[in-house]
Amino acid sequence: MKKLVFTGLTAAILFSSCSSQKTETAGTEQTAEATAVQQEAQVFLDQYSQTYQDLYTKSAEAEWASNTRIVEGDTTNAAATRRANEAFAAFTGSAENIEKAKAFLEQKDRLTDLQVKQLEAVLYTGANNPQIIPDVVKARIKAETEQTEKLYGFNYRIFEKDVTTNDIDNMLRTEKDVKRRQAAWEASKAVGPGLKEGLLDLRKLRNQTVQSLGYDDYFSYQASDYGMTREEMMDLMKQINEELRPLYRELHTYARYELAKQYGVKEVPDYLPAHWLPNRWGQDWSSMVNIEGIDLDAALKPKGSEWLVQQGERFYTSLGFPALPQTFYTKSSLYPLPEGANYKKNNHASAWHMDLDKDVRSLMSVEPNSEWYETTHHELGHIYYYMTYTNPDVPVLLRAGANRAYHEAIGSLMGLAAMQKPFLAELNLIDKDAKTDEVQTLLKEALSYVTFIPFSAGVMSEWEHDFYAQNLPADQLNSRWWKLAKKYQGIVPPTERGEQFLDPATKTHINDDAAQYYDYALSYVILFQLHDHIARNILKQDPHATNYYGKKEVGDFLRDIMYPGASADWRQMLKEKTGEELSARAMIDYFQPLMDYLKEQNKGRKYTI
Repeated sequence: MKKLVFTGLTAAILFSSCSSQKTETAGTEQTAEATAVQQEAQVFLDQYSQTYQDLYTKSAEAEWASNTRIVEGDTTNAAATRRANEAFAAFTGSAENIEKAKAFLEQKDRLTDLQVKQLEAVLYTGANNPQIIPDVVKARIKAETEQTEKLYGFNYRIFEKDVTTNDIDNMLRTEKDVKRRQAAWEASKAVGPGLKEGLLDLRKLRNQTVQSLGYDDYFSYQASDYGMTREEMMDLMKQINEELRPLYRELHTYARYELAKQYGVKEVPDYLPAHWLPNRWGQDWSSMVNIEGIDLDAALKPKGSEWLVQQGERFYTSLGFPALPQTFYTKSSLYPLPEGANYKKNNHASAWHMDLDKDVRSLMSVEPNSEWYETTHHELGHIYYYMTYTNPDVPVLLRAGANRAYHEAIGSLMGLAAMQKPFLAELNLIDKDAKTDEVQTLLKEALSYVTFIPFSAGVMSEWEHDFYAQNLPADQLNSRWWKLAKKYQGIVPPTERGEQFLDPATKTHINDDAAQYYDYALSYVILFQLHDHIARNILKQDPHATNYYGKKEVGDFLRDIMYPGASADWRQMLKEKTGEELSARAMIDYFQPLMDYLKEQNKGRKYTI
């Protein structure tokens, strides 16, 4: 047999061919293994998602009943809610589901990005319901249900007369007598003491729940949903506060002097008395300003509450979004309870995605005034976000906002757009030829948006951070709240508020949307970035005087943001859509024309913050 000898180039080619065949074989094996892992993971995710959606729906239905029909002494709804939430917690927090998700994520390089995101969602939800400590989870669910009923079942009274929270809000917006204002403000805080024991219990249970899966505390757990540590989140809140502080300082000084004049007080106080402001927590001062030529309350009153909701829907459909499903109207709770009703309901506006599919509802108490007009547009923003990311490309587990702040940003963006003069004129809510003071319009907006930042990014975020992450002592809860209100908002209570009160707990979110109020601060920053882009680059209009109505291209821009839900990276989404990272730049630019006016008005006045 003749021996063959290969040398030089021929040998190299042959060796290369053999190596290539081995590489291709190895690559094929790796691809096959990856495909097998993906298929196995998908089977788990499909089965998990089906049960998750079913239990989520039952939980939402039970919560809906507990929020829309509160009967004193009747524990039927509370018991049903506990059972539904316990079943949801037992499934999402089961050791088996958590271990499976962890095992798949150890092979994340073989999974699709969408699968990784879903598995991370499984672990995030499971961390709040871990069944390695089932008794703690059950106790937390029970405590949350009881706290909700105490909060929303409370009977508010002013001068021995029963009132609703809407009544209190209306009084704080319109009442000129300082003593009557103080009575309304103090009535709004009366619910606090009865919530103290429950809130302290909830802190212990919430922290214990998430600590069992490695989180330091409940605040850290909530911040992690942004891919951030609690320290990073608090640094971001500090940055936002500092960027807007110069404008807030001018607004604070202006408000002190103007309100002192309005209430006939000769000596202007260094800090704003809380009951002087037209909001229970001093987060929105906009009703201080009435713009000549615009009386939205008067224009809306004869139209009725139903018109506000229907007009909100027309606004979205004009942008190319679909009509609301009929079930939205038949299943929602949109208006105040009839006089004499033998039950109460949660009056705090909210939007609900009941089944993570087609059943969308809103819980409101709409009245025909400017505040509810804006709120209605905001809540429908949530509803349309739900409807848009409910599509075949977004798995059930990722049917949420790009982050929680995006949900609020979309709603607040539409609230802002619905209040701008060209749009109001198109609806004949104001005279299109009316001469309005543009600076006053900007002032009114600043007293809504800018005044909110110290409350949300400062007082609320820092108090909850201290409460959960630093175990704020039980005998310092109220004093800490008022120290922060003075520091960030420059607000003080009308009288001494000792530890027998719990004024922070009068804010809904402290009880049932805990440790995430920074969502709202971030949402305002994002909304102005979105609005700035829409006005300048899509509508080619002045950001202070836009009209989104009927502009399908605006709807297309928003739909692109809303469609992928939580399957998109929120930072990448913002950069791609607006061309910039998260920044208060657009918000500061929007209100820059107001600064000169305020500085002129405040000449000779004393600055105290």
